Parts: sequence; structure tokens; C-alpha cells
Amino acid sequence: MELNTKGRYAVMAMTYLAKFGADAALPLSVVAEGQHLSLAYLEQLFVRLRRAGLVESARGRSGGYRLARQPEAINVAEIMAAVEEPVRMTRCEGLDGGGCLGDQRCLTHELWEALGEHINTFLTHVTLAEVAAGMPGRDREAGAEDWLRRFGMAAE
Repeated sequence: MELNTKGRYAVMAMTYLAKFGADAALPLSVVAEGQHLSLAYLEQLFVRLRRAGLVESARGRSGGYRLARQPEAINVAEIMAAVEEPVRMTRCEGLDGGGCLGDQRCLTHELWEALGEHINTFLTHVTLAEVAAGMPGRDREAGAEDWLRRFGMAAE
């Protein structure tokens, strides 16, 4: 699975706000520079994030954006949904919009659909605060196991 830039950039920018914008609104130019992202692209994303109620904007000299809720109360799936970044593993539109192969499902459809459900469950349970604090790295096997166990996906 590969996420488009909308979802990745939105999560990066929101994480930056969670980590560095607790005391005051941050101008988008600061967020863009801090994360090496396009300011014009962030402006488009933040319109959607504001509409979704995830960020608030402040005008004036000390204007910018701040989180609308505590980072513990915002999950990654909400951010992805706000910028219309679906996490789907199948290429079909479901039974209503046609199957993987026109009018039928491919042989591995259920596999990819189940994987997509696991990813969505994971992203729903990961808060912005946890991302800002640092997710377990791939080299920290024990930390990753704890996360997988939390979602019932750890190896027995």
C-alpha cells in the first residue's frame, strides 16, 4: 500500500502542530519549513482540516493554526479522512461500483480487504500524541510487539 501525499503531509503537519504548537498558533510557513513541505499544498490541506474541526485558525500578527482538540483526542484515521485520503487495499469500488475485474471480485480480494481493515483499525487507535511522542521504530522489536499486541495482532 502506498499513501498519497495528502494523507502523509496532513499527518506530518498535524504532528508538527502537536509537538511544537502547544503554546501558540503556528504560521503554516513555519510548519512547511519545519517539515520541508510545500506551503501552497499545506494551505489546501489545512482548509480541509479546519472544516473537519481538527485545527483552528487565528488571524493577525500571532496568527496561524493550532489543534482544535488535545492531541490525545485526535487519531490518525480522522486526519486521513479529513483530507479525503482513503486507506484501501483493493482496487475495486465495492459491490455497488463494480468488482476488481469488472463485475466480479479477484481471487485475492478478501485478503486485501482484511488487510485494509487492519490498517484502518490501527490508524483509528493511534493518536496524534503518540505519533508526536515517537512511534516504535522497526529496530525496536519489543516496542513494535507491544503495539501489535494492543491491536490483537501480535504473534503468539
